[in-house]
Amino acid sequence: MAENPKSVEQQSPQHSNHLYNTRPSDRRNFLKIGAALGAALMVPPAFSQVQAGEMTTPAHSRSGQIKIDKRRTLGSGKHSLEVSALGLGCMGMSYHRSFIPDKKVSIAVLRQAVEMGVNFFDTAEAYGPFTNEELVGEALAPVRKDILLCSKFGFNIQNGQLAGLNSKPDHIRKVVEQSLTRLKTDHIDLLYQHRVDPDVPIEDVAGTVKDLIKEGKVKHFGLSEANAQTIRKAHAVQPLTALQSEYSLMTRQPEQDVIKVCDELGIGFVPYSPLSRGFLSGFIHERTKFNPENDNRPSLPRYQPNAIKANWAMIDALTAFGNPRGLTAAQVALAWLLAQKPWIVPIPGTTKLANLQENLWSADFAFTANELKIFTEAVSQIKIVGDRYTGQSAKQVGK
Repeated sequence: MAENPKSVEQQSPQHSNHLYNTRPSDRRNFLKIGAALGAALMVPPAFSQVQAGEMTTPAHSRSGQIKIDKRRTLGSGKHSLEVSALGLGCMGMSYHRSFIPDKKVSIAVLRQAVEMGVNFFDTAEAYGPFTNEELVGEALAPVRKDILLCSKFGFNIQNGQLAGLNSKPDHIRKVVEQSLTRLKTDHIDLLYQHRVDPDVPIEDVAGTVKDLIKEGKVKHFGLSEANAQTIRKAHAVQPLTALQSEYSLMTRQPEQDVIKVCDELGIGFVPYSPLSRGFLSGFIHERTKFNPENDNRPSLPRYQPNAIKANWAMIDALTAFGNPRGLTAAQVALAWLLAQKPWIVPIPGTTKLANLQENLWSADFAFTANELKIFTEAVSQIKIVGDRYTGQSAKQVGK
């Protein structure tokens, strides 16, 4: 698909360090958040009493760019994977993000991510559909031994469109064979069920993946957007390495039970949309134009103009914390996720090398305990306006 010349995202960087235009309502929100954050985070003299978090000294790649050298472990024992502290979500290079970059550009970003220390790459047959797996396979085939590939099954795909769920064992096997071909590999390191299929017992799904693991076509098993009960049932048949679900400062429902279950069972957690589909970068505003032919955000309540304006208080909080520390809004949002648990590995997506570098730098910032407490208390007071999904998509999560 050709790039959409009307897409705002095509015309400007995803993340921006400039000062945002301040409407009167924005100014009021900023003052409220500033008060909530408190002098301990905003007034320089307070640093004599509250030590600020620090940036560690980053490593450099052969090209001289900053390299992420921090690693985290998803899963437990023989079901564990050691991955870079942040992975790369590849969906937006082909699907649901208004424009599709030139293929050569995306391949360059993917390969440069490896050079910069990323070894954890996420895709799915549904992205495109199919085209994202093809892109990732072509880009990473030369460095396959150095990276971990994650993909997903779980949808019916008819005439290039998602047409309901399908996790029947025979279908899972068919999808895996097709994914292996597109990814130019003989195994998938982490295979997720994309959405829980209510018509297929999760025990049958887990058993099928267990057989694929025995055959060497899959190395590890994961679920996406599953609830605590489903996680327990699946884990009893084939131990899970990771659960992938939406989790960010805008979407904190996993804290209620899912993250607790992962902690109990030794399962890693992989937040997708950790920047809330770009909103937490501060780039998206009420005038942003999306291409509805290749973007799901126009249909989501949280990305309607009124909701964006109402939720701008979160951007105020991120910039109030980040500005005196030399951090962008996106970096604060990602660093906050990393601070929640040592086995949480966000997978922010981007189509631009500069944004990739910015995201990776977030792993070099560590909150102090007091900073984390004060910041979390402040952002927890912000009421998020707009559901993250609606319609059929809303029915497919948390099952």
